[in-house]
Amino acid sequence: MVSTDRANTGWGRALERLSASSTGQEEGEDLKQAVVRIIVSGIAFVTVVPGTLVGYWRDLPPGILLLFVIYLPFSCAVWWWMKTHPGDQPWRRTIAIVCDIPALTYTLANGGAGMLPLFALLLWVTVGNGLRFGPRILIASTVMALASIAVAAVFNDYMRQNPYIVVTLIATAVLVPAYIFVLMKRVHRAYIAAREANLSKSRFLAQASHDLRQPVHAISLFTACLRDADLRQSELGMVDNIDRSLQSISRLFKSLLDVSTLDSGKVVPRYEAVAIADILDDVLQQNTDMAQANDCKLGVSNCKSVVITDRALLTTMLQNIVSNAIKYAPGRAIMIGCRREKGMLSVQVYDQGPGISPEHQQRVFEEFYQVRARGDRDIEGVGLGLSIVKRLAQLMDMKVRLRSTPGRGTSVTLAGLAISSRDAPVPRRAVRTAQAAPGIDGLRILLVEDDGAVLCATASLLRKWGCAVQAETGVPTEVAPCDLVIADFDLGEGTTGSDCIKAVRRMLGRLVPAVVMSGHDPGRVRDELGDDDIPILSKPVRPAELRSVIMAAAMEAEGRTTGEAALS
Repeated sequence: MVSTDRANTGWGRALERLSASSTGQEEGEDLKQAVVRIIVSGIAFVTVVPGTLVGYWRDLPPGILLLFVIYLPFSCAVWWWMKTHPGDQPWRRTIAIVCDIPALTYTLANGGAGMLPLFALLLWVTVGNGLRFGPRILIASTVMALASIAVAAVFNDYMRQNPYIVVTLIATAVLVPAYIFVLMKRVHRAYIAAREANLSKSRFLAQASHDLRQPVHAISLFTACLRDADLRQSELGMVDNIDRSLQSISRLFKSLLDVSTLDSGKVVPRYEAVAIADILDDVLQQNTDMAQANDCKLGVSNCKSVVITDRALLTTMLQNIVSNAIKYAPGRAIMIGCRREKGMLSVQVYDQGPGISPEHQQRVFEEFYQVRARGDRDIEGVGLGLSIVKRLAQLMDMKVRLRSTPGRGTSVTLAGLAISSRDAPVPRRAVRTAQAAPGIDGLRILLVEDDGAVLCATASLLRKWGCAVQAETGVPTEVAPCDLVIADFDLGEGTTGSDCIKAVRRMLGRLVPAVVMSGHDPGRVRDELGDDDIPILSKPVRPAELRSVIMAAAMEAEGRTTGEAALS
């Protein structure tokens, strides 16, 4: 749940700067205020100074004229300060407010009746600061405005002679901010309720996605077992159809989980040097089967650049774009390429599909929006893929550009990848696959899974591959020697896969290779594990992916055995 205390701070940070990014938006608001200050002081300068020179403002005190002359360059200096030294700095905002209100006070106190319209600016400063920065600033600004009126009433002869004007100004300075305060409290409560409802929806989607992944994961593994059975060709075709349907469901679950994770606000990019070719190869491998099923020709251009990015998030973005292109451009060519733009790297996905008409192009990045026309064929998905791409791009300070010509095709570009001068580290998996891959026949595996159907399906598949499996529904009390631990993350009764792996390693007295399978957000699981060397597989797990990870573990186990033998 959203913390009410946190949400109540400054009207929910002034409603999260009207639902925008808080810090950057506050900087923008300060800069806008500085621009308005320049405009107002500029208008005052060109109105009062020339008027004084021609005798229109004969009775204007020299101090006010001097103030108008000084305040314009002061306003320009404040703007330049904020422009050249960006950042959310409340003390700088306080200085601006403290300068604005005394300047208006001096003008109202010494300007006679002719300067009373400047009260509108005083009210604007009071309400504007309160709306942007919360109730405490509104109350403080209101108190300062009342003090300003009191000072002006003492020194302004016209106000002393017309006390009803003073009463009117005081009433306005109190009632308008008070009404604003009440309205903002109501809006804030509605905002909190809407945000709670949105997070409840996200939690429901995440939990539903997790719970539904379990049976789908089991069905996927049982389907893999069927492939090794003595089936006729027609029956194998049915198995292929089941597998494709399961992959469609898996992609839907992943989208739901991505949305709920983004809504939670817990996604933090983990930047590292990554060879862009590795990411493109991963995306190509993940989409090869889907492309073949849709008769698409999927290609990747050669790119040797190394970029600073979050590997997982960038892969998710490209995966969503490519899978979207495959769905909407069946039987067409799809190309993934890179190019340098202004010292940065851009990745572009181009398809030769039907294209998108102009009225749809601005809306394709909205959640649940799909380009559909009367009589169109059903398209897999619910319209979340590109909205996830846009949100991740904003999170990583990247830009997404879409260009499309009806009848010719569509290109989606991810721009703003910082190019690294360093070489990307070689992933451990890549090092292992470069070695001779041993078979997994005879590999001893401890399988821990609290779901009975998933346990049965996984154990059956592993045994068909020739592995010796010890299947457990929880942390075992006794462990036979094993080469690999495969554990679910949530094992019930407050026990996690991390606890299981630690217990097994403690019982065996060595660092047994391990794999964790989970239907939760991999980032959250990774934080719980605290071990970057343990692979995390997201359910439903593809059998080929599971086998690949097991082979890597077999290499590690073989290398450890060889090393121990050499030492002995």
